[in-house]
Amino acid sequence: MMSDSKQFVLVMVVATLFVGWLGWRGFEVISLNERLKADEIVSSYPYQHRVLRVEGNTAIMSSLRSLTTSTQQALEAVFPSMKNLGDNNREWQRAERELAQLQARSAEIVLESPGIDRIRWELDRNWYHLQTMKSKYDTGL
Repeated sequence: MMSDSKQFVLVMVVATLFVGWLGWRGFEVISLNERLKADEIVSSYPYQHRVLRVEGNTAIMSSLRSLTTSTQQALEAVFPSMKNLGDNNREWQRAERELAQLQARSAEIVLESPGIDRIRWELDRNWYHLQTMKSKYDTGL
């Protein structure tokens, strides 16, 4: 049976290791996002793909597309003027290609990091929420 003081020290060591691990994961996410921002092509696009978190060897990255959110909906959110274009307009194809290339480039940059072997994309609900709030409360000032 362990004494109370030994038990306390053990709990503190485990807690310190856990907090250190969380801090390292936070630093890793910040570092990966800085690499994305440093890329001229990725950082110049109106939507910034970013690493949300790292789970093991997988980086979970933000995306505007999902099974429930089409590429067209994503592009209309990024470029509101596209809503006025017909479905067969060549601009749609160009914009879709550009978004796909940008997402692929973002993934390549993150995959160059040691310890990251996979990317999993997750819909950026927060970005859509902020865009809705911005358009709702934008007074044009």
